[in-house]
Amino acid sequence: MPFIPHTDDDVRKMLDAIGASSIETLFDEIPVHLRGNALSGIPEGQSEMEVTRQMRERAQSDAVELCFIGAGAYEHHIPAAVWELASRGEFLTAYTPYQAEASQGTLQVIYEFQSMMANITAMDVCNASVYDGASGLAEAVLMAVRANKQSKSKRVLVPRSVSPLYRAALKSIVEMQGIEIVELDFNKAGGHLDVAALGRYEDRDFTAIVIPQPNFFGVLEEADALTDWAHKHKMLVIACVNPMALAVFTPPGEWGETGADIVVGEGQPFGIPLSSGGPYVGFICCKMDIVRQMPGRIIGRTVDLEGKPGYALTLQAREQHIRRAKATSNICTNQGLAMTAATIYLSLLGAEGLERVALASHHNVRELSQATSKLGNIERVFNRPVFHEKVLRLPKAVAPVLEHMANNGVLGGFDLSVDYPELGNALLVCTTETKTAADITRYVAVLEKALREA
Repeated sequence: MPFIPHTDDDVRKMLDAIGASSIETLFDEIPVHLRGNALSGIPEGQSEMEVTRQMRERAQSDAVELCFIGAGAYEHHIPAAVWELASRGEFLTAYTPYQAEASQGTLQVIYEFQSMMANITAMDVCNASVYDGASGLAEAVLMAVRANKQSKSKRVLVPRSVSPLYRAALKSIVEMQGIEIVELDFNKAGGHLDVAALGRYEDRDFTAIVIPQPNFFGVLEEADALTDWAHKHKMLVIACVNPMALAVFTPPGEWGETGADIVVGEGQPFGIPLSSGGPYVGFICCKMDIVRQMPGRIIGRTVDLEGKPGYALTLQAREQHIRRAKATSNICTNQGLAMTAATIYLSLLGAEGLERVALASHHNVRELSQATSKLGNIERVFNRPVFHEKVLRLPKAVAPVLEHMANNGVLGGFDLSVDYPELGNALLVCTTETKTAADITRYVAVLEKALREA
């Protein structure tokens, strides 16, 4: 869509019509120190030919680096058909389906996405997706506070082994609504949440507990025991999962005796590329008995008077659109394009394909761990099983090592020393099915050189 700026004469005429002396006077209620400064360094306008050439030259200068960073965003192979289909006009430009009767194709895609995600997580119902996993976690906490009528505290237990980015987003969204986030430390030997250490919280009122699986360190939590402990003490269980891991691990709906109550996560591993941080696609699933507290949209399948299948918005309060203060959530627009790509990806791979991707990813992290251990000066930090990420401790500061590796074409991992200084020179590395034996050999060689020279 072209952007056509107003001329100075156009702006002057509009200001005169509303009786304002300048654009600045329209925003005089904003404190001066909060206002943005004038843009600098913007070059003069160029012709289309000049811009096209400049973009082409810059694209050619981009290096293709070998990526071993995970930390919540993962480089999986995306079949070519995924974005060939998702980029078709009827998908690419489709917006939120306010007129359900005229949006049957969009609604069917969302319904298929919901059905697949509910199946993967073993939950009763899934919504039409939200912005990303982090905002999905915040929505899940708000949902738990509304749903758990036995709790009056508005306090939620959140392990520090949940992504720091997720925890930051969670606090930003819920703390101003009077919800207290109580952080739980992780076991220093295993990197997991120790059930035995939760005794101090048993006699206090908590609304819910968040259980990551796997957690930010890639470590697998004792999900069954944690779920049963939480339910015993009248807390709801919010599972925060990597959906790719659920292809080989027990889904949250089957944790413990009765399963998790709410499941959230990031759908990015399902066909969404690493594109500078987004757009991604979060999902929320839940048990049927709390479905009326579900934020966002749910699409249902029915039949019309002629017996033909049809799709409609289901269990959605009108307040979602016109009385926002009474809505369960003001996140109304699902990430439609990313959700469509994820649906196509899941359709192409199926259960067997997902399992093969997950197993290959896990195999590669084991190979990487064994290869790095031969260097002799690298230590494995945690002693528990992992999925496809692992924490290593280096003999020197992580940041310069990663910078040296990047200069040699390898993105070596995520530096944990800022968010978890108690772990020392800790590095989180990730492998997916895209990594070959040659890639792992190259990683080790570049890491060894960085440890000598950085």
